[in-house]
Amino acid sequence: MSAPVETVDPAAGAVRRPRLLAGPYRTATVGILLVVTLLAFEQMAVGTVMPVAARELHGLSMYAWGFSAVFISGLVANVLAGGWADARGPAHPLFTGLAVFVAGLVIAGAAPGMAWFVAGRAVQGFGSGLAVVPLYVIVAHVYPEESRPKVFAAMSAAWVVPSLVGPSVGGLVAEHVGWRWVFLGLVPLVLPAAVMLTPVLRGSRTHGALPRGRTLAAGALAAGAALLLWGIDHRSPLALPGLAGLVYGLRVLLPRGTLRLGRGLPTAIAMRGLMMGTMAGTEAFIPLALVTRHGFTPTAAGVVLTSGALGWSAGSWWQGRFTDASRARFAVLGAALLATGVAGITLALYISGWAAVPAWIVAGVGMGMAFPTLSVQVLSLSAPSEQGTNSSALQVSDTLGSSLAVGVAGALVNAAGLGAGLAWTLAIGLVAAAAAHRVEVSRA
Repeated sequence: MSAPVETVDPAAGAVRRPRLLAGPYRTATVGILLVVTLLAFEQMAVGTVMPVAARELHGLSMYAWGFSAVFISGLVANVLAGGWADARGPAHPLFTGLAVFVAGLVIAGAAPGMAWFVAGRAVQGFGSGLAVVPLYVIVAHVYPEESRPKVFAAMSAAWVVPSLVGPSVGGLVAEHVGWRWVFLGLVPLVLPAAVMLTPVLRGSRTHGALPRGRTLAAGALAAGAALLLWGIDHRSPLALPGLAGLVYGLRVLLPRGTLRLGRGLPTAIAMRGLMMGTMAGTEAFIPLALVTRHGFTPTAAGVVLTSGALGWSAGSWWQGRFTDASRARFAVLGAALLATGVAGITLALYISGWAAVPAWIVAGVGMGMAFPTLSVQVLSLSAPSEQGTNSSALQVSDTLGSSLAVGVAGALVNAAGLGAGLAWTLAIGLVAAAAAHRVEVSRA
């Protein structure tokens, strides 16, 4: 990989920060954004068509598992990718992840029943989990630290086009062609993204030893999450061994102090899980509420989801303009806006479907401010030899937070109605808002 390049202005004697599309960074930037755009389009489109797919496959009782399967399988992949990237470089986990992601698209698109559909979603999650972590390692290796807020802002901005067209296109495809083509239609788009990153990854291979102990912990974490969610959903005692496996995996895979919100790196990683859980747990049930309560078409429901994604992109762009500002300030403000937006959604869905739009924009702006801020904070607090491992921990937190939030919300919705599920995600958001100030490291 190319070393960071800075230029000096002879007149002013000042160092110019490299532009993301300058010569040495252009290919890396475009390649990263292509991968993010592809994964974002899939996520935005799938959220819209899930009610249609679940009804056609007679699997509404497994609706939440269409989301949770992605998150749970992604947990194992995140851990494998982090150690793999640190030991051998980011190329192998990235390209392997994209190939597995394609396989998952095919399985879900051709699924004859809900069980097969959930299995395909699990394979997609494993592939995307392998592919995302190496992107963080590429950012750490290619770009200087002062440019990273802009890189992560650009990665969030890569959601703009998918957020604009993904839900609507997904809804239109589901209505006029068939929901299966939302998955199958993405398959040819993976190759260009892989081709763009190939030159960037030349020479990135290393020859370190692959970590072994973390793989067992990753398996325990994923199995524990699955058993816990199954036990909660079916009121089964299997929830207890699931919880034990979950705690064991978290203690091994996350930095010390994460579960008790230790200041600095531990809270930055925990915050991502709390905020992703709040956002994903709420977003998963917005289309279902709009379609079943307010008679929205999938296309109209997609417009509501688009508003939140646009807010996310706007918040991310805004924080990226202040590269020298305190990261903790954006984390605090972002978490507060997210909690406010989810509270608004909870009220809006009982009044009018379209009333959800402004509330979801506020929630999206909050995520946009905090999400890249926490990425920058984690990399800045990580030694070079731990960037892959800590990026993996960040993704584990993301996926576990999303999985548990959606799964528990699904069980609550089945047992007590939509309000109970939304109250759960709002509670998670309030915890994130209360903890956000601990992202900043204590000063001596």
